[in-house]
Amino acid sequence: MSISLDLGCGPEPKNVFRATEIFGVDINNFENPNIRVADLAVERIPFEDNFFDFVTGFDFLEHIPRVLYIGKERRQPFIYIMSEVWRVLKPGGETFFATPAFPHPEAFQDPQHVNIITENSILYFSAPPFLELCQAYGFKGKFEVVRQVWANQSIEICEGSYYNNIPYQLVWHLKAIK
Repeated sequence: MSISLDLGCGPEPKNVFRATEIFGVDINNFENPNIRVADLAVERIPFEDNFFDFVTGFDFLEHIPRVLYIGKERRQPFIYIMSEVWRVLKPGGETFFATPAFPHPEAFQDPQHVNIITENSILYFSAPPFLELCQAYGFKGKFEVVRQVWANQSIEICEGSYYNNIPYQLVWHLKAIK
């Protein structure tokens, strides 16, 4: 049995890892018992630690701000959400994120894209000396990069499951190191 979580899932959580049980989190309420409502820019992922085998996010990370002020409090939601993903993953659990990324104009054109991802952004969650810097910023966790690729061809996620041909999207496939 495997359990997957899709962040920013909309009305239908995606199940690209072919998990036996699938949950979602979205800012909107879709009256689905497997979808929990949360604004992940400011709230925790509403599940317990080490619960999921997989966490996915499609067109999600670009909507999470890098810096946010609430009153006089300064928060770093992008670093926080990556910590939260690590928290809810089981040891060795895997993530799959696909997001519009620099230098493609699709990364910038939507006015709600507030987090610009580059090919080097992944280093801050996985590789020294960037990882140590990100941990100093508040990141709690560590990921191993399974692969990072541009989605300009069909990408096999797991046997028989593919993510297809969106050339402006950068794909992160990571494993939680615990």
